[in-house]
Amino acid sequence: MMVDGWYGLREADCLCHAGAFNWTYTLGTGLMDPWTIGATALIPEPGTDPAALPGLLRRHRASIFAAAPGVYRKMLNAADTLPLPDLRHGLSAGEKLSRALHDRWVQATGTELYEAYGMSECSTFISSSPSHPARGDALGQPQPGRRVAILGPDGPVLQGQEGTIAIHRSDPGLMLTYLNAPDEARARMQGDWFLTGDQGAMAVDGQIIYLGRDDDMMNAGGYRVSPVEVESVLSRFPGVAQVGAAAVEVKPDTFVIAAFYSGPEKLDETALRAYVEANLARYKQPRAFIHLPELPTGGNGKLLRRALPAYFKAPEE
Repeated sequence: MMVDGWYGLREADCLCHAGAFNWTYTLGTGLMDPWTIGATALIPEPGTDPAALPGLLRRHRASIFAAAPGVYRKMLNAADTLPLPDLRHGLSAGEKLSRALHDRWVQATGTELYEAYGMSECSTFISSSPSHPARGDALGQPQPGRRVAILGPDGPVLQGQEGTIAIHRSDPGLMLTYLNAPDEARARMQGDWFLTGDQGAMAVDGQIIYLGRDDDMMNAGGYRVSPVEVESVLSRFPGVAQVGAAAVEVKPDTFVIAAFYSGPEKLDETALRAYVEANLARYKQPRAFIHLPELPTGGNGKLLRRALPAYFKAPEE
């Protein structure tokens, strides 16, 4: 399903994956799937500097490159242009790809970048592809053969409404259960649907917008706000390399949205405020901007949003 629904992979391709074998993205996309159809798999050795990856891609004439957004970000920070004459396109998964990072890659390489969404329990099942590109900030659409829905408490919601991204128990890629944890497996099911824990909305054409994990959703002033939406806007501001949004407690039981960002230098807060006022509804606007040398990430380079509030210091009374 992923070979055509995401990769656009052919037997003659050389697919380079810049990931470690501690997750299914590298093992499946980087190694097993290319081998399955007779394509070539290229995996850089552990510890390879992202700045060295363009040279490896050129030397081995890689036609497809796969990595997490954090790797793409480091490659682009090391060079403004990346001439890769044999590359047909790139693949991204592991965390939400920002539109700004996508556009930087297209400008630097002249190739497209196709995003996919998934999890270890089902690998990827929503993606864009060369034959069906994503529209705007959407993830893409369910891969052919997948049965995906957006669920509310009473079942599938209307198109355009927010809910939990879910996949039907009949999907051939879905796990059978959690090992030695049947209660946990049952808790993830709603009828015949497996709940991912991620929030999204499906448009009338089937494309799905990702809104973030349910436990990452922010509640400020009684409104639920997706951190992904705030991050998507701020990632386009000049000088922002990476951004994460989280609700922080400014005084007992009072929470506001804060934006944590990395970049070469601390940015003018007045300009940041004017920018978000022009691009976000008032209840979605960050009330604090915190510059960090780098944002907290996990072992696979994913942004750890739940670690962000610890970097916020409430103003003195």
